Amino acid sequence: MAEVIAINQLSKVYDNGFEALNNASLSINEGEIFALLGPNGAGKTTLISLICGLLKISSGTVTVAGFDNQLDFRQARQLIGLVPQELTTDMFISVYDAVSFSRGLFGLKANPEKIESILKSLSLWDKKDSKIMTLSGGMKRRVMIAKALSHEPQILFLDEPTAGVDVELRKSMWAHIHALRKSGVTIILTTHYIEEAEEMADRIGIINKGQLTVVEKKETLIQKLGKKQLIVTLSSPLKSLPDALHTFDLQHEQDTLTYNYNFRTENTRVSELIATLNKEGIQYSDLMTRKSSLEEIFVELLNKS
Repeated sequence: MAEVIAINQLSKVYDNGFEALNNASLSINEGEIFALLGPNGAGKTTLISLICGLLKISSGTVTVAGFDNQLDFRQARQLIGLVPQELTTDMFISVYDAVSFSRGLFGLKANPEKIESILKSLSLWDKKDSKIMTLSGGMKRRVMIAKALSHEPQILFLDEPTAGVDVELRKSMWAHIHALRKSGVTIILTTHYIEEAEEMADRIGIINKGQLTVVEKKETLIQKLGKKQLIVTLSSPLKSLPDALHTFDLQHEQDTLTYNYNFRTENTRVSELIATLNKEGIQYSDLMTRKSSLEEIFVELLNKS
């Protein structure tokens, strides 16, 4: 895939000396969904603001489809749609007027058909004449996405896009984001919801304390750092573990044994554990395996950084 955003040794230091971003380098490909994960204050919003040209770069470079976002700001910004965390729009105008006005800000001619298409795709058409102040929080969030799409950008930044919306609306927005990607739009999102990244992202970047520590394909990240568990449901409760089982990394809860192991090693000792259970006469009714979730991997990485 062609590179659409190139970030090279990017840093941001504020006047008070606070280093919000330290020497970050990243390449984002055309048509992918890239998720940026990190705790509050990690530097996610700073990174997005630097890419979009909303903050002055302390050092390093950002190019958007070949345009330097400092030297060729207008050309670079024209390609980008941004949905910020905060609801920054005039609350006293109608939904339709707000989206149309955003299109005009980029110097594009009025296109009622396009505005209608965007509003319908976000289930906002029946609210087109409503003042934004009368909408629910989730609807206001959709309006922000519609405004960002009004000038038909190639790249869409979503800074915590589903913050404060209910689960049903969140899943609806996930579906819309997938549809945007299918239409060729590159999506970069920040999120606190691990399941959001796990559901949507092609690649994941983890940022902490201003440093971009990990950038991996989602599947690769889970495979490289994930662990597995074998969950053994016992036929009857076991008061204590026999000595023969003490050599295994087991968690014992009455009628359940949970064995933690690294599935990347040649000898997982799973067959040895089963053989030991049989030898000790410990009967079981079910065996189940599960991989670590992305959330568990995320916490593990943050603890290491």
